[in-house]
Amino acid sequence: MTIAAEPDGTSAVGYAVRIRNLTRRFGETVAVDAIDLSVRDGEIFGLLGPNGAGKTTTIKMLITLLPPTSGGAEVAGFDVVRDPVAVRQVIGYVPQLLSADGTLTGRENLDLAARLHHVARAERRPRIDAALDAFGLAAVGDRLVRQYSGGMIRRLELAEALLHRPRVLFLDEPTVGLDPVARVGVWDHIRGLAASEATTIVLTTHNMDEADDLCDRVAIMDHGRIAALDEPAALKAAVGPAATLDEVFTAVTGGSLETGGGYRDVARTRRVARRLG
Repeated sequence: MTIAAEPDGTSAVGYAVRIRNLTRRFGETVAVDAIDLSVRDGEIFGLLGPNGAGKTTTIKMLITLLPPTSGGAEVAGFDVVRDPVAVRQVIGYVPQLLSADGTLTGRENLDLAARLHHVARAERRPRIDAALDAFGLAAVGDRLVRQYSGGMIRRLELAEALLHRPRVLFLDEPTVGLDPVARVGVWDHIRGLAASEATTIVLTTHNMDEADDLCDRVAIMDHGRIAALDEPAALKAAVGPAATLDEVFTAVTGGSLETGGGYRDVARTRRVARRLG
């Protein structure tokens, strides 16, 4: 079942991400199969799909960690193949696995991030102070991160990814392993980023409630292709008057939502949940 399609467009104005015929092969396996996709400036865009659908491979190509086999993409106007350094300078990335160093304080983690992103020395302290305050971490900024709760760690990682003021922020399973209260807190911060910072956000998630609540539009990938793309409300309406996004997912992919994956997926998720818990 296919619901909606990526509209054809000729102008890059107003788009933070543009993908055309993007393909990635691993030997005989086609992980991403000639997809077309555009993400608008200031949008919160969800990339959904079962394990193995190609969404993580797509993100890795967009953040220049993996070269395309063919086709191409632009992020904030920069080509991911021809201008990878420029792309890295204008993006932020929060991986599913923990990136904060538990042996450092929150402030020290932010200072390290500022140095890695070449934030000018004179700007580091003001930006770090502002980030700690904005993410509700000012009172614990000088505490070791290993003493933080899961929600605090995720907020710190968001702050790290935003210190250099990226135009596009990529989030891989941003609330995995968090309890419901912490999850809602992270959702609120993501909404605030898109609204106040005019930051475009691209996130992957297996949580359909998260996608429904947060995203302006979602794309569902299946077997390396875009199987559906639209606003969550429109996708649900196309399936039925009382349909949920879980039901849309099932209708589009032809199977139930499977978040477990293989052994490595399960092990990785449990490691994250254990460390965030």
